[in-house]
Amino acid sequence: MMPLPRIPHKQNKMKQFRQKPILFLLTLMALTALGCQLATVLPTNESSNLNTVEANSSSQQVDTVDVSAPAQSNAVVSVNLEQQFIEIYNRVNPAVVHIFVFDEDGFLLGTGSGFVLDQAGNIVTNNHVVADGSEYEIVFASGERRRATLRGTDVDSDLAVIQVDSLPDGVQPVTLGDSGQLQVGQFVIAIGNPFGEAGSMSIGVISGLGRTLESQRVVAGGSFSIPQVIQTDAAINPGNSGGPLLNLSGEVIGVNSAILSTSGANSGVGFSIPVNAVRNISPSLIADGEYKYPYIGISMYPQAFTLRQLEVLGLPPNGVYVTGVTSDTPADSAGLIGHNLSASFDAEGDYIVAINDKPVRNSDELLSYLVFETTVGETVELTVIRDGKEIKLPLTLGERP
Repeated sequence: MMPLPRIPHKQNKMKQFRQKPILFLLTLMALTALGCQLATVLPTNESSNLNTVEANSSSQQVDTVDVSAPAQSNAVVSVNLEQQFIEIYNRVNPAVVHIFVFDEDGFLLGTGSGFVLDQAGNIVTNNHVVADGSEYEIVFASGERRRATLRGTDVDSDLAVIQVDSLPDGVQPVTLGDSGQLQVGQFVIAIGNPFGEAGSMSIGVISGLGRTLESQRVVAGGSFSIPQVIQTDAAINPGNSGGPLLNLSGEVIGVNSAILSTSGANSGVGFSIPVNAVRNISPSLIADGEYKYPYIGISMYPQAFTLRQLEVLGLPPNGVYVTGVTSDTPADSAGLIGHNLSASFDAEGDYIVAINDKPVRNSDELLSYLVFETTVGETVELTVIRDGKEIKLPLTLGERP
């Protein structure tokens, strides 16, 4: 039987201190002073053993949501992390709802989550939660129930808005944050109804930014993508769809939408639609029942080229390779030329490197700019490389078919 490992030299050191009391006294005084300094820098909460941590607050709290502009503040606040989670849940959970979706005969099709957007009773959720329904029943955290009507849906962003006639007493709309200011590593909180377990909360971090998800709508020539999607390891499971993803200020930064899983349950990779899409799209869903996306009318190579391939084509490492131009579209009218890729890999055509002088490194960045920075009917300027020369092309954006 092997002996337990020893902690060496501890007794010898104490013996030296006892033999030299002056040395012991001086050391004790130094440690006491150091302890006082540490107590000032790192205060603790007596009701728990958690250290106080620093967290960025990016907004001022408001009673109602203004979807025209994000709340902003550069204040830095000290918070007890455990108490912060509890406070956020108690404040936001009343605005998170459980959605029951029925067909025309009253049979339950499924359930999902959503959150109250404004005092008028508009509720944001996922398109895929409500798309096949005819009747909608809303259950609030208090247990109160309401019928809801469908205001609008958008397949490409997987967003929808439904509305109840009135809100229960004390329910305040959520506060929208700014998904353009997020950073990988930030704490995030998901609240929803996974597997029907109402009012469930999970915690994680932002695992990645700038992801894309394929739209559920397929059109001739391909499908569209949702840009600037947030990747998180906060547990998201069936039933979480449509619920909010929150930052440490309790602001909504995303709408939980999908998981990457072979089993149908959370495997640490979840995706949320960025809240800036909610800010842009929800007003049109409420007013018109739909959202009109800006449209160019090109096909883009779905994968990045290797440096060797770009060198063969004489192109810089960052840009958007146009593989096709649809007839009678803004791109066609502007004179864009698509590459007809061949086995020899020597085709000629246009390579977009900027839009309105903003560089675009890939198709995702071009799509993000179109969705979040432009409107239908606006004229933009594309910077393209054609035949080895950089040229400017004005293009008036159309409406996505």
